[in-house]
Amino acid sequence: MADVTFKGNPITLVGDEVKVGDQAPNFKVLDQDLNEVTLDKFKGQVKIISVVPSVDTGVCAAQTKRFNDEAEKIQNVSVLTISMDLPFAQKRWSTENGIEHVDIYSDHRDASFGENYGVLMKELRLLARSVFIIDEHDKVTYTEYVSEGTNHPDYDSAIEAVKKLQ
Repeated sequence: MADVTFKGNPITLVGDEVKVGDQAPNFKVLDQDLNEVTLDKFKGQVKIISVVPSVDTGVCAAQTKRFNDEAEKIQNVSVLTISMDLPFAQKRWSTENGIEHVDIYSDHRDASFGENYGVLMKELRLLARSVFIIDEHDKVTYTEYVSEGTNHPDYDSAIEAVKKLQ
């Protein structure tokens, strides 16, 4: 498993680490209207999955806004942000911040995404900051488990990985 800290403290990640070349694990999250969404919704599409502890914090907000800006420039790519925030909070935050090109989903109910992608922080019941790029055949082509939860991911490397699939 990836070694991850949050505010300098070691964190235990629940689940198995997803690696490049793996078939993307399925998951069940909630959209902002409380509807269940699975990986199958995005079948046949390239996907950027941006994972954040909470959209209501500085780095998470910046990460979501950055991928929203990038999504506007990239064609035929679904961009998802997944956090443990309640769908109601995600909806409010999305509206207040003009998020139009990223779909934000909640893993709060089942922690299905967190466990299946190895990003559920046991001590905090939040998701560890990470980025996954998944191709149209649901193969994982890029992963980043950010080693310190308060740091930004490598946006440029993630975007470059997406461009290689186009």
